[in-house]
Amino acid sequence: MDKPLKIRLSMPAVDKEDITAVTDTLQSGMLVQGPRAVEFEQKFASSVGVSYAVAVSSGTAALHCAVHALGIGPGDEVITTPFTFIASATAALYEGATIVFADISQDDFLMTPQTIAKKLTKKTKAVITVDLFGKLCDYAGVRAVLPKNVLVIEDACQAVGAERSGKKSGAWGDVGTFSLYATKNIMVGEGGMMTTNSEAYARSSRLFRNVGQSDRYVYECLGYHYRMPEMSAALGISQLSKLDGFNTTRRNNAQKLMQGLTGIKGIILPGDSGPDHVYHQFTVRVTAECKHTRDEVVHFMQSKGIQVGIYYPKPLHLYPMFMEMGYKKGDFPVAEQASQEVLSLPVHPLLTSCDIELISNTLRSYIG
Repeated sequence: MDKPLKIRLSMPAVDKEDITAVTDTLQSGMLVQGPRAVEFEQKFASSVGVSYAVAVSSGTAALHCAVHALGIGPGDEVITTPFTFIASATAALYEGATIVFADISQDDFLMTPQTIAKKLTKKTKAVITVDLFGKLCDYAGVRAVLPKNVLVIEDACQAVGAERSGKKSGAWGDVGTFSLYATKNIMVGEGGMMTTNSEAYARSSRLFRNVGQSDRYVYECLGYHYRMPEMSAALGISQLSKLDGFNTTRRNNAQKLMQGLTGIKGIILPGDSGPDHVYHQFTVRVTAECKHTRDEVVHFMQSKGIQVGIYYPKPLHLYPMFMEMGYKKGDFPVAEQASQEVLSLPVHPLLTSCDIELISNTLRSYIG
């Protein structure tokens, strides 16, 4: 029987400032689409280095807003990875577009310029890149292989605060999208953000999140109820002020885990990517060289009270809704292999040095 959890895979870091921000907002009487949402958008846009940010109810809503704002619809093809959370693909399906999957790299689980280039057709309208586990894609390489008319939606839902060549996540695409779910590097409980330098895309997304309203009872288009509550925005403002500290702690924790786990046969560690990686997840690969299977490792760690995770147990193209589109096993071998090998260990900023030592020693004692 598994022991009670000693170490959780993820924990929201909440302090008195966060709590006060929420309670002050509750007492203000302004709970929806008020000054805190506007302030959060402005501060988030500034942190990313873009002109506009649009606060919404989830990362999925941010992706849907992005697809809609870019005018993607029936007859258009959108390339994305099968090794991701389903919203990276369904956001395009919501608007009637066709999803085209591209395989990933064994090294970092990201689509590459080469895998994307193989999937380009005359119908390609956009690419939804996914900054998986907190690491940014090779955007210079991706842009180099794309025709000028192909748009980029940066799914940075797991990479808030990451940067590459001095440019932050959410600023690389025509539109960037973020999740602020409870387990993310900063969170509002449930929420999201869309970022862009385009005034037109920002306005379209603001209409779309507010049931198509430009003003009270002035309906300009079909829209959804994707607004972010004021309490969430207040929490987001407070959390955003701590983002750099949270990410620094995650990187330090990742370095300690790598030091503690180096040299174990059959375990491939994530690379050290500096500021490119904010370690939303610390994901290792348990390969065939390991004397235990990945699932056996999961069971052992859980039995010792250490929560671990599998992101993702099956690539999207092997789920029924996508297999009905003609996808089948063997289409994306790297993604399929990764789903059988990946294992995420705790790396969140509330871990102590003793926690990290226990994680490393427990895994090494079983495999090493």
